[in-house]
Amino acid sequence: MFSTCFASARRCVSRRTQKCHRNLTTSSTERARDQLRQLLRETAQSVAVVTTLVPPEGTDASAPIPTRSDAQSVYHGATLSSFTSIALDPYPLVAFSLRIPSRMAAALNLHVDRTQADAKTLNTPHMVINILSALQPELAVTFSRADLHPRPFEESRVQWTKSGDGLPIISGALGALSCASISRSLPLGDLCWLPRCSLLQDGEEVDIRQVEGYGGSASELFIARVLRVEHVPQVEGGDGNDERLRTLPLLYHRRKYATASDIPPKS
Repeated sequence: MFSTCFASARRCVSRRTQKCHRNLTTSSTERARDQLRQLLRETAQSVAVVTTLVPPEGTDASAPIPTRSDAQSVYHGATLSSFTSIALDPYPLVAFSLRIPSRMAAALNLHVDRTQADAKTLNTPHMVINILSALQPELAVTFSRADLHPRPFEESRVQWTKSGDGLPIISGALGALSCASISRSLPLGDLCWLPRCSLLQDGEEVDIRQVEGYGGSASELFIARVLRVEHVPQVEGGDGNDERLRTLPLLYHRRKYATASDIPPKS
C-alpha cells in the first residue's frame, strides 16, 4: 500500500516538475527570442536571392530534377535574409536558412539526394546565391512573395542570364556564388539531431522536447560549399548615375531596405 502511494506521489511530483521545467524553459526561450529579435532589428543583414532549378508543379517528388537541357526546367528563386559566410578554409562555406514548407527548400534537398547517388555531380553547383546590390530592393520583395510572383523569372523586369551550369544569375547583383549543399538541410524546429537533446535551465537539464513550439513550423539550415564566383552582367538600360549604388550592398535594417556608407574619419 505504502509503495503504491509512494509511486503515485512520485508520478505527481514528476509531472509538476516537468511542468515547472517546461514553463521556465518556455519563459526564458521567449524572452531570449524577443530580445534577440529587437537586437537584430538594430543590425544590418545582407540580402541575397538563391536561385535553382525546380521540378514543374505537379511533378512526382521521386522524379529527377530537370537539368538545363530539359525543356521542362523551371527556374525558381527565394529571398534570403540570413545569408552569411562561415568559413574560407579548408573549403569556402556559406550558410542560410529557409522557412518551411518551402518549394526552394524541397528542391535543394532533392538536389542533394541526386548528388549523393551520383559521385560525378558532387562538385557540380546546383544553386546560385545572388548577393543583391543597393539598386535591387524591388527584386528582394519580388523573390520573397511567392504568392504574388510564383514564376519571377518570367517577369520582364527581372533581368538574368545563365551560369555555365544553366542556373540563373541576376543581372546587376553585387556578386553571385555558384554553390552546392554539403548535406541535406538541418531542421531548426527539431534539435534532437544534436548530440545532446537537452538544455541547461537554472542548473537543471530540460529535454528540448518540453520547449513550447518544439517540432512545429520553423526553418531549415542549409550549409553550402562555394565552387565558383560568377561574373555578373550589368542591367541593360541602367542609369550611369547609379553606378555607386551598384557597388554597395543591399541591407535589411529596422524592417526597411538600406545600404552602407563610410564612417567619416575623426578630425
